Amino acid sequence: MSPNPLLFAALLFASALVFCAGCYRRLSLIALGQPDQRFNRSGSRLRQMFLHAFAQKRVVRKSFGLNHAVIFWSFLLLLIANGEFIVSGLSPSISLALLPAALHRALLRAFDLVSLVTLAAVLFAFGRRICFPHPSMSSDYVKARSLEGFAILSLIALLMLAYFGLHGAQIAMGKEQAAAAMPISALMAKLVAASWPGTVESVALFCWWLHAAALLAFLCFLPQSKHMHILTAIPNSFFGAPGKGNTQPRERFAKGESYGVATVDQFTWKDLLDGFSCTECGRCQDACPAASTGKSLNPRQVIHAIKTNLLANGPLLQRGKAAVMPLVGPEAEGSSTEETVWSCTTCGSCMSVCPVLIEHMPKIVKLRRHLVQMKSRFPEELLTFFENMEGRSNPWGIAPSERTKWHSTMDVQPFQAGQTEYLFYVGCAGAFDSRQKQATVAMATILDAAGVSWGTLGKDEKCCGDSLRRLGNEFVFDRMARDNVSLLVERGVQKIVTQCPHCFSTLKNDYRQYGLELEVIHHSELIARLLESGRLRLNKKVTDLGSLLFHDSCYLGRHNDIYGAPRQALKAATGSAPGEFGRHGRESFCCGAGGGRMWQEEKLGERINLNRVKEALEKKPDTICVSCPYCMTMMEDGLKDLQAGGIRVRELAEVVAQGLRP
Repeated sequence: MSPNPLLFAALLFASALVFCAGCYRRLSLIALGQPDQRFNRSGSRLRQMFLHAFAQKRVVRKSFGLNHAVIFWSFLLLLIANGEFIVSGLSPSISLALLPAALHRALLRAFDLVSLVTLAAVLFAFGRRICFPHPSMSSDYVKARSLEGFAILSLIALLMLAYFGLHGAQIAMGKEQAAAAMPISALMAKLVAASWPGTVESVALFCWWLHAAALLAFLCFLPQSKHMHILTAIPNSFFGAPGKGNTQPRERFAKGESYGVATVDQFTWKDLLDGFSCTECGRCQDACPAASTGKSLNPRQVIHAIKTNLLANGPLLQRGKAAVMPLVGPEAEGSSTEETVWSCTTCGSCMSVCPVLIEHMPKIVKLRRHLVQMKSRFPEELLTFFENMEGRSNPWGIAPSERTKWHSTMDVQPFQAGQTEYLFYVGCAGAFDSRQKQATVAMATILDAAGVSWGTLGKDEKCCGDSLRRLGNEFVFDRMARDNVSLLVERGVQKIVTQCPHCFSTLKNDYRQYGLELEVIHHSELIARLLESGRLRLNKKVTDLGSLLFHDSCYLGRHNDIYGAPRQALKAATGSAPGEFGRHGRESFCCGAGGGRMWQEEKLGERINLNRVKEALEKKPDTICVSCPYCMTMMEDGLKDLQAGGIRVRELAEVVAQGLRP
């Protein structure tokens, strides 16, 4: 008795219609998004897709990720087996048996063993969800023990069991000539023959239809569930931002336009594709400093809310009607609260761990842009900040003439085109903050000691505008960026060294959108080069700082991939490698000041800087070393709040400059 090809064809056709209709219903909504150029740099994009989608680069960073990778890689191989199942179900005379015998046996052996591995991986995934689910697997609206998750795992397990049952029955009937190549199915054949000696053919037919039912059910269910990411994650990895994703899209200003994102169709098509590509793995939730310290922000939920909002509003927008569910509003599955939007530190942790290259942070900034520029709705403490930036181009509203007071006891020359090699871009904190000014003097001392040709813009220097842009005030940032670019071009600047990672990233990455192509380096890079080349010679090793712990700045590390230079400089200055936090390098935890959070009060949950300082205290350091003025402030404030005044905070340049003393 054989399966009825006509019946199977009818069921396959109906399932294919359901599948295509589900895919069209969702994927057609992506067309509502705004244009976005994502078809350039095809070579690097293909490499990126291979690494992240097929090689599962970020998935396997976590121990349990290997289990998911096994299921994925097995799924790819078993596509061949399931393809044969469908074709032979429609036309029994066509099968892989038509291939050369050696290749056929090799494929059957691979299918058999991989099916067993897949079944084991699925059972382990079941056990994890039931017995020891990680907290990051659950959010307010998606739970680890969800019926959807169990349904998908059950269908995969059913496919594997039906495969073994079908091939075991065929071996028992003597219809499988390559039985020796199928060790697991051969064992199943003995079980089938012993358990149902007179009905083996019926067992084979039952398992065939069981396999068909599971396969077609999977096909129908896939586009209706979060597991649609099986279809969208691969193209999403291709279209992901090449590089670090360390800037924001530029806005063009004209009368009568709307800015930022108010409704879901104002996101780009890639933003909307991100929503359907999310695997709900929870890695971003686990890495996010806001989520980890009790804030309402959960980057996973932000993406989930955009997808839910699109599914609710998309059909209405397609028909030319107004959206009924707000993107930013009261807490709901398809809406993010204003509190959520303003909790982001733009540290980039979410983006750095996402296995399918979803871009969480730019979406939050787009929501901020609409709130700031169209609604004038933002935390009240930002009003003074915005006014100071517009009026005097620095966060504190200090007169520009004060920018040069930090070098009142030093001979600092203005930058001169053709004569000066480096522009030392001091930055607002470096010029105005009493504590950071000490680091500025230390850096100037290092430059002089190494014989570097350098100068400053003096009182003509303006803020780079980093916080403005991350807070969503793109209009003021745009004006400031254009002014700064004009000034730098006018002065003939070719090389810039900064001590602030936020200035560094803005000048290097954001200003490229304005046509500025300069060599911009962070002071840790320059110091490391000078020490390595011998141009900077220290008079002694710095040994009186005790146990020294180094904190990675988000904008230096995750955003710009600079991890080695500061450690190299510290090792050269102290004679030993600095100690590390439990979370360091690409997994470093934010200080809490990025994304404009430096200028806002932190009212909910645990303060992020306290969380980081507590982590430092576990290592019992004598000194914490930083390479960012924001980190300096947050670390010192945290130590004071925790009454750990015996621990010092030193900027990298201060440590190195100490070695220049007699």
